[in-house]
Amino acid sequence: MIETHGLAKSFGGNRALDDITVTIPAGAVTALLGLNGAGKTTLLRLIAGLDRPDTGRVTVDGRTPFGDPHLVGVHLGPGALNPRHTVTRHLRWLAALAGVDAVRVDEVLDEAALASRRRERIGALSLGARQRVAIAGALLCRPRALLFDEPLNGLDVPGIVWFRDLLRRLADTGCAVVVATHLLSEAVLSADRVLMVQAGRVHVDGALADVVPAGAQPRDWLESTLLDCVACA
Repeated sequence: MIETHGLAKSFGGNRALDDITVTIPAGAVTALLGLNGAGKTTLLRLIAGLDRPDTGRVTVDGRTPFGDPHLVGVHLGPGALNPRHTVTRHLRWLAALAGVDAVRVDEVLDEAALASRRRERIGALSLGARQRVAIAGALLCRPRALLFDEPLNGLDVPGIVWFRDLLRRLADTGCAVVVATHLLSEAVLSADRVLMVQAGRVHVDGALADVVPAGAQPRDWLESTLLDCVACA
C-alpha cells in the first residue's frame, strides 16, 4: 500500500504538488490521470523516493522508499537507457546495483518478450522495444509497488495487450500498481481505480465503479472531468 500525507513540492516559484494526501491500495491498478504539467511525474518521483518533498511524507507498506528498488519499481520511460548498451548489459547493470541475482535478468527478459533481442543494442531498438526494456528494469527486484509513467507510448497493439495483462498479474500478486497515462480508453480497460490530479491537487480519487456516475460512459466522463479541471485550476 502507498500512502502520501500532505505531500507538497515546488520548483522555483512553481507549485508542482500541493497537499496530496491519498491511499493507493495493494492488489489494484490505479490510473494516474491529468493533463500535461498536472504533477503526475512529480508525484511518481516522490513516491519512488527519487525526489524529496518540500513537506509531507510518503510510505510504501509503512516504510519510506528512499529510492529502494526492492520496495518501489519505477518506469519513467526509455529516455534514460544507454543506447550503446545491449539489452542484457543494461539489465545486468541494474541487477548488480540492486544486489539481484543475474538469473532474475533472464526471467524479466522472458516476461517482457525480449529474450530474442537480448544481444541487441538499445539504440537500435524501436520505441516500443525500449519501453519493454524500461518496464523489465522496473520488475527486476519484485517490488511491492510499481509505478509506470506513460508506458504505452510506442507499444503496438500486441504490446498494449501484453502490458494490460502484466498489470493484472502484478496486482493479483498483491502489488500496488500506478500507471500514469493519457489514454483514457486504456485506463478504463486496465484500471480498478482512478487518481486524477490537476495543478498539483487531487480532483478525483476512488474506484472507477464509485466515481463514475450511474449511466455515464467511463471514458467520456473522465474526459469531461479532465476538461473541467482546466476550468477550475
